[in-house]
Amino acid sequence: MTLAVLIIGLLVLRALGALGVRRFATWAASGAHALAVMLVMTASAHFVPAGVTVMPTHADLVAMVPPFVPAPDAMVYTTGVLELLGAIGLVVTRTRRAAGLSLVVLFLLLLPANVYAAVADVPFHGAPASPLWQRIPEQVLYIGVALAAALSAPARRPTADTRAATAAA
Repeated sequence: MTLAVLIIGLLVLRALGALGVRRFATWAASGAHALAVMLVMTASAHFVPAGVTVMPTHADLVAMVPPFVPAPDAMVYTTGVLELLGAIGLVVTRTRRAAGLSLVVLFLLLLPANVYAAVADVPFHGAPASPLWQRIPEQVLYIGVALAAALSAPARRPTADTRAATAAA
């Protein structure tokens, strides 16, 4: 489902760019926004109570946490907050580079949970665990989109204030 959200979001946003919406004029900008949409969706599951049946829940995500990770509940909440912050950062052009690079690190840190869930056959939202051959390429794709968003973000140019501060130092 997350892959579909990312791809459909990318295509819709890029189509808007082709129709003249300047914010989505490039594939990288559209990808940054599509990844943000996907992250809002995935982050929401981090906070959903166990009784909800229409989507994955906090308990589903806690089950994916490898045994060597301390405080699984807290880690799931923390990663949910980080995903939301990353989504906001991708949408704000000035913070896109930092957000994209931070998300690359986050996705790399989440990789062991995906490997563990596949290898330990941890069910997700009542369905069988998705196989490792599916999880790894998806994670690599998310890393690639975050990296493309970061690298395509406009470089911050020094302002008069930062140039004066640098000259004074």
